[in-house]
Amino acid sequence: MTETLQHVAIIGDEFACLFGDSFEAYLPLAMLRRACPCAACQGEPDALGRVLRPLVEHGPRAFELSRFEQVGGYALQLFWADGHSSGIYSFSYLRKLAAIGEA
Repeated sequence: MTETLQHVAIIGDEFACLFGDSFEAYLPLAMLRRACPCAACQGEPDALGRVLRPLVEHGPRAFELSRFEQVGGYALQLFWADGHSSGIYSFSYLRKLAAIGEA
């Protein structure tokens, strides 16, 4: 089954998501930024498949979400107030983050 996202909104310091199955998630913006899936934040594999994780430091305004845009029918691109915007968060990744937050 393909994950769908019906509605999203920034509410205070949380990112609210309503999924297609009526599941609601409220993801803290700081958690979303720290979980950014881009290569600059999470690293990328070298020729041997090893992933070297970069040291990521978050400065002022790093946890302020300026805006977001839908990417195709499967993801959102988040634009942070410090200029970072290379993370593409798939709907299934957002759902996974919501499950982690509930644990």
